[in-house]
Amino acid sequence: MVHQLFDTMQEVPIMSKVQEVKLQRNLKNRHLQLIAIGGAIGTGLFMGSGKTISLAGPSVLLTYMLIGFFLFFVMRAMGELLLSNLEYKSFTDFTHDILGRGVGFFVGWTYWFCWVVIGIADIIAITSYVQFWWPDVPLWLPGLACIFIMASLNMLTVRLFGEMEFWFALIKIVAIVGLVLVGVYLIATGFVNPNTGIPASLSHLWMREGGIFPHGIGGFFSAFQIAVFAFLGIELVGTAAAETQDPYTNLPKAINRIPIRVIVFYVLALSIIMTVTPWDMVDPKISPFVNMFTMIGIPIAAGLINLVVLSSALSSANGGMFSTGRMLYGLAKTQSAPRVFGLLNLRGVPAPALMFSCSLLLLGLILLYVGEDTSIMEMFTIVTTISSIGFIFVWMMILLAYIKYRKTRPELHAQSVYKMPGGVMMAWACLAFLVFSLYLFSRDADTLTGMLYMPVWFGVLGIAYAVKFRKP
Repeated sequence: MVHQLFDTMQEVPIMSKVQEVKLQRNLKNRHLQLIAIGGAIGTGLFMGSGKTISLAGPSVLLTYMLIGFFLFFVMRAMGELLLSNLEYKSFTDFTHDILGRGVGFFVGWTYWFCWVVIGIADIIAITSYVQFWWPDVPLWLPGLACIFIMASLNMLTVRLFGEMEFWFALIKIVAIVGLVLVGVYLIATGFVNPNTGIPASLSHLWMREGGIFPHGIGGFFSAFQIAVFAFLGIELVGTAAAETQDPYTNLPKAINRIPIRVIVFYVLALSIIMTVTPWDMVDPKISPFVNMFTMIGIPIAAGLINLVVLSSALSSANGGMFSTGRMLYGLAKTQSAPRVFGLLNLRGVPAPALMFSCSLLLLGLILLYVGEDTSIMEMFTIVTTISSIGFIFVWMMILLAYIKYRKTRPELHAQSVYKMPGGVMMAWACLAFLVFSLYLFSRDADTLTGMLYMPVWFGVLGIAYAVKFRKP
């Protein structure tokens, strides 16, 4: 039946006028830079940082630095591969070309699936954020409005996607910079925390009971699950590279600034939080950002952070719509998806692929009416774990593609103007780190549940691949 579906869809004729249309390179440098920042700053920083601090203490800074360090090299490997051949529109293209059709099939569909899952979770989250201001709003309305408005804008031109992502990311940047400035002011003035009676001090980062690793190495590792989720979407800059002006200049700029962003947006922000409020007094159930702004007498602090988190969820949903549409488009071009998904509208947007992906986000509206709030939150945890593991799989395939590229196409590497530092040895080190991260997911009951669902997905993909490409 699956095979018949693919064959039927591939019989759809492609209008010659549409066939001539190509993806448009209408994203400017500022769009790509903010897309990269938006991908590197997840909602987990604003809402989940309190929990990571309580789990790991000051060592949480090392957690984010370590993850950011290795993901920077994953992005460098992706950047060299994308620029080695501008016909590559995303990492699906080069995994298909270098590692084979089967790997490209699994990478493309897994990445698409993970963004759909995140999009469904975002729709649920957006509804709860909107209810902060309007508690009586119908459950279905915020999510439906989000899907309709964003899908409509994404359907018009890639530049509108870039503009939306630009402003969403800018809101997150302003919030983090504001927190850092407020924290520096509190430290400089000898501010005494009204909740704890303890003055702000840099020594809180190493002088509190337990030092840097108050819960030992186990607590340090426990923060990995939440921290990895905060970085999901960092590779979105690679998906957008096919539609940016001057990719040889703009893509390296976006990737090279990842370490600075990790230091400023994660390390510096969390350091400020633990300097003003000792790590062992940070409430894991309350956003540290809300607490910081409340302490200096801003009564609307909770509302401001809710707006920031809402923009973060909207940014994630927006990025998901963009990436799922482009993934299906790329899969259709390699005959790994129905041919209709390879169609572009007259503005160079993969409209059928985008519409299909957005329609699946409506499942998020259904989940809002299933069970009690607790069951919804449990489902939220499971689906975000599934997406995290799927992203780790994609990152691993990028590294394997780079390793094989270095072995089979040395002439392209020699000509590259954007070589990955450390080369093959660094790629193997990153692979080892990602494998270890998967092991850490198995240590927690909630994340283990989500982890056990992934073999089911890969089994479904294996069956679909065997049916689709079976020999006559």
